Amino acid sequence: MKYEDNFHTMKENSILFDEIIEEKKTIGYYNLVYQDTIEFKNYAKGVKQSNIVIIGIGGSTLGTYAIYDFLKNSNKFEKKLIFLETTDPLDIKAKLNNIKLEDSLFIVISKSGTTIETLAIFKYIHTLITIDKSNCLIITENDSKLNNYAKVHKIKTFDIPKNVGGRFSVFSAVGLVPLAIIGVDIDALLDGTKEVYNSFFKKEELYSRILKKARFFTEYKYKFNINIIFSYSSMLEGFNKWYIQLWGESLGKIDSNDIEQGLTPLGLIGPIDQHSFLQLIIDGKKDKTITFIKVDDFKSDLTIPNITLAKLEEIDYINQIPFSELINFQADATIKAISDIKKIPYDVIHIKGISENSIAKLMYEYELLTSICAKLLHINAYDQPGVESGKIILKNKLMDMER
Repeated sequence: MKYEDNFHTMKENSILFDEIIEEKKTIGYYNLVYQDTIEFKNYAKGVKQSNIVIIGIGGSTLGTYAIYDFLKNSNKFEKKLIFLETTDPLDIKAKLNNIKLEDSLFIVISKSGTTIETLAIFKYIHTLITIDKSNCLIITENDSKLNNYAKVHKIKTFDIPKNVGGRFSVFSAVGLVPLAIIGVDIDALLDGTKEVYNSFFKKEELYSRILKKARFFTEYKYKFNINIIFSYSSMLEGFNKWYIQLWGESLGKIDSNDIEQGLTPLGLIGPIDQHSFLQLIIDGKKDKTITFIKVDDFKSDLTIPNITLAKLEEIDYINQIPFSELINFQADATIKAISDIKKIPYDVIHIKGISENSIAKLMYEYELLTSICAKLLHINAYDQPGVESGKIILKNKLMDMER
């Protein structure tokens, strides 16, 4: 009796792990943790400009912004990082009007080298100031048209490896170079990624944690199709935006059985969104998982003053409570309310403090989680065919206008 099938089912952990080991040979982001950063740091030391203007969109900016957003309020960076990532004309003018162009380094980032939004903004800047090797840096693939432009004008370039996708590129030159320029310790970032990498690939704590989470998300994908990150720190708003792209663009695919897959990401900030979205979570449809992220040490002693306000005496019980404790009490109260319902799956990630190590560990863990979920869903995490059709339509529309 002969038998054959094309059923693609859930994989055992050992098989899944072997597939990730094999994928690591061709997918470049895994191995960025061990790269040499000397060239990045040497270049960064020579940058004299005060304004570092990143021109890019999506994976070219979101990861860098996530790290900068997390660190900026607890560090005194001497240089200012500005992101030009939208074709909104008011946003472009407002940001450029607030900086001295003559004291700016323009970093153009595009993996393909032909990103319309990025090049449109770059063209506009050419009308404001002379662009040359003294005030421009280009980060792209080594054979892109943007790289050819850089060669013609003798502008410094850094390569984006071909096997590193844009949304997985934050720990390549895409993120490390601009962050090094403003004073972020990029070696500490990579140390954080190494901790996660080693823990997972040596089958230590993160191995079982990440696999368990990936399995739950994918096995219950029809019941809990929405995955919420509820970050209890405004410093993680950039991380939330990065996660939304990583999760949505990596996992919204057609699988090997020709079935449409996808897990919907949402990013919330506590306690702000307790007053907007929490009602839906508590009493609405139970189709969501929640990952709470708490910061254990905010490095701040800001405290509610011990004063009484007339007619508001009844809330004096909050007096002398540090704001860092208050926000974590608010997180704990929300977590307890979710836990008491017993119908909403959740987990809690604790970040020790505000540091390069902490944000890098969080981001690299989510990169691994995304890759493993993709394996379990039988999809390619690293392409984005659904985005390409819109790009083609836009290009044709713009070319028709030219005619």
